[in-house]
Amino acid sequence: MVSIIPNIDVRQKDANQALVVAISSSAVFESSDDIDGVHSVGVAFSLLQALQSVNRRLLAENPEESLLFDVLLITTDSREQEQSTRIINSTKHYGLDVSRFCFSCQDNFIESLLQNNVQLFLSMEPDEALRVSQEGVLSALLDQQKSSRPSEQLRVLFCDDDDDDGGGGMAPANRQTAQRFWSRLGDIRRRFGILDSPLSIIVMTSHKGRDSCGDALMMLRSHGISADEAYCLAGAPRGPILSVLAPHFLLGGLR
Repeated sequence: MVSIIPNIDVRQKDANQALVVAISSSAVFESSDDIDGVHSVGVAFSLLQALQSVNRRLLAENPEESLLFDVLLITTDSREQEQSTRIINSTKHYGLDVSRFCFSCQDNFIESLLQNNVQLFLSMEPDEALRVSQEGVLSALLDQQKSSRPSEQLRVLFCDDDDDDGGGGMAPANRQTAQRFWSRLGDIRRRFGILDSPLSIIVMTSHKGRDSCGDALMMLRSHGISADEAYCLAGAPRGPILSVLAPHFLLGGLR
């Protein structure tokens, strides 16, 4: 059984224009309760803040803007579903711009993602992300060790492989689906100038040399994405620089 609950306290996005992102509730909130009877924040809390910051700036530039991030919070754990009211109240308590809440069992949650036109699914569970990507929905893993500090800028890193040595990774996905998401993300980035953008696109190549990085930049540019930063590691470990760059999530597929 699938239950979709709209959040009446936030502005609902245009389903045909918005970039729909589904995030596992277990990544946003810890299971423990705080003194106010709401969940404490999890590793994806700063990601939600950053998505919200991009939307706020887009609407400040154009109150009629329809190309916005539309966030769906999905819960598949049966114990968490029993606390659905607490999850909803926690979201409102922290002022998070979540449009809809989806409560579903593991057997049906992928169907709910497809029905809601989800274009990116974010989770801390590798098996869950892999299952979603095999159904054609772009998915990425969130770093379980990353602290949830306030963030006013969404930082998205494109990389040339899926190895996970410190920053989270991306499960395989249909390339056409991935490129469609890249294009929409590039459209959002172009809404802002070079400086003081609430969205930063980073490119990092781990193998080969400068030519590999140049090829990656050109390939992304062909899909409408211009990078704000680019790094060519040429075989060096990427963990140290990831800790400095602190991307909210990684998208592979550049090779």
